[in-house]
Amino acid sequence: MVTTTFDLRACRLPAWKRGMDLIFATLLLGLCSPLLALCWAAVRLTSPGPALYWSRRVGKDNRLFLMPKFRTMRLDTPQVATHLLRDPERYLTPVGARLRKTSLDELPQLVSVWKGDLTLVGPRPALFNQDDLVALRTVRGVHRMVPGITGWAQVNGRDELDIPRKVAYDAEYMAGLSLGLDLKILALTLWKVIRGEGVRH
Repeated sequence: MVTTTFDLRACRLPAWKRGMDLIFATLLLGLCSPLLALCWAAVRLTSPGPALYWSRRVGKDNRLFLMPKFRTMRLDTPQVATHLLRDPERYLTPVGARLRKTSLDELPQLVSVWKGDLTLVGPRPALFNQDDLVALRTVRGVHRMVPGITGWAQVNGRDELDIPRKVAYDAEYMAGLSLGLDLKILALTLWKVIRGEGVRH
């Protein structure tokens, strides 16, 4: 098993991790291209507005970046985490619930992985206004990591976790980073997507 200790002064992605990101992102973008086109059309045909929603997220070293998702909410939706919305279902587009249930809304993030803004596995990037989450991650040093599409916290409760517990899982992942752990998280993520568990981010 490949195990890596992060140097928090630089906190660069290990070579094996960046290599895995590029290989998987390239393969999945190619294999999923028909599905991406179908999702794009479904969003455009069922609600006014663009197919993609560019979410302002907190990346490595607390730098903001734009993360693409297929748009599942109406254009007038407040920019807060979904679980903080009052009656979030009323903001969903006609295909929004299905895209979220299957996590198909996350597929465009493979482009962010290819670019290097995201990695396949890492702490899920905070929204630009989640100050409490960002602050606690900074205290624990988690902000030095490249954020991920999925992560250790996501397969251990996702939004059911409070912020301190979520950050504890992030720090636990950082301390135990290895190829085996990444593969385990990817397998658990696929299993949860198939079962439709923990659907919100």
